Amino acid sequence: MRAVFLDFGTVDNGDLDTQALRQALPGVEIHPRTPQADVAARIAGCEVVLLNKSRITREMLQANPQLRLVALTATGVDNVDVAAARELGVAVTNLRDYCTPSVVQHVFAVLLALTHRLADYHSLASGGGWARAGQFSVFPYPIRELAGRRLGIVGHGALGRGVAQAAAAFGLEVLVANRPGGAREPGRVDLAELLPLVDVLSLHCPLTPATRGLIGERALAAMRPDAILINTARGALVDAAALAAALRAGRLGGAAIDVLEQEPPVDGNPLLEPGIPNLIVTPHVAWAARESRQRCLDELAANVTAFLRGERRNRID
Repeated sequence: MRAVFLDFGTVDNGDLDTQALRQALPGVEIHPRTPQADVAARIAGCEVVLLNKSRITREMLQANPQLRLVALTATGVDNVDVAAARELGVAVTNLRDYCTPSVVQHVFAVLLALTHRLADYHSLASGGGWARAGQFSVFPYPIRELAGRRLGIVGHGALGRGVAQAAAAFGLEVLVANRPGGAREPGRVDLAELLPLVDVLSLHCPLTPATRGLIGERALAAMRPDAILINTARGALVDAAALAAALRAGRLGGAAIDVLEQEPPVDGNPLLEPGIPNLIVTPHVAWAARESRQRCLDELAANVTAFLRGERRNRID
């Protein structure tokens, strides 16, 4: 069976064990990266295509009638034409709940960094401000305790639930938003009602027509001026220009952004401009603990093995 992994380098940093994958697909061609212009040529004649962020279009699917499975090393499948795959009888699988420990750690790492103003205090100490202060402790930047504050969660799947569970250790009260564009659920709060109530807002929902631009100028204006926004989901959930403006104007307490609408941001992004206060931007690494990436690869192999046995596992269609 001919199989190809188009962008293994988006998962591996030279530190993963590929044994399970090679047992599932002996002879699989593994490429660190595949330019989008070369994807069509690389999948030609393949029965199984493995990928993370490479795009698979209807035209590519139609040109490969032998193709049986497209397996992703991600939860989101917006880079694959799933509707076309369904029409053409091509199975699509994704991964679920493989990186929750890593994402939860990241959420609280950036939250603590922002609430304790670690970057500001490091600059103060290393820049000589502490030495000049004339006292043992200097604290010009406000530090807040998390206990007794409210954490709002948008997206209550495995990641959102993991963050909610960890929040208890810090004494945070958790409010969960109703699914944007979905039906109201018991115990949840509409986003418009939730925004002015929370001290921290953490996004864990998928990117859909209903969630694109979810946190824009109006939503940011509804949040408390000392609130913190954390996005480890999809970049297009947040209006980057509106967020940058809110932070510059002091209308928001801080933000930690791990995802941008364009990745990598070769055309720039308002959140990458210098001088934006209380902002942490990281290059889509919330999920990337080595253990989570190994779990990702092993789960991919399990999906392929199940498919070849005629079993349905993590199927999208």
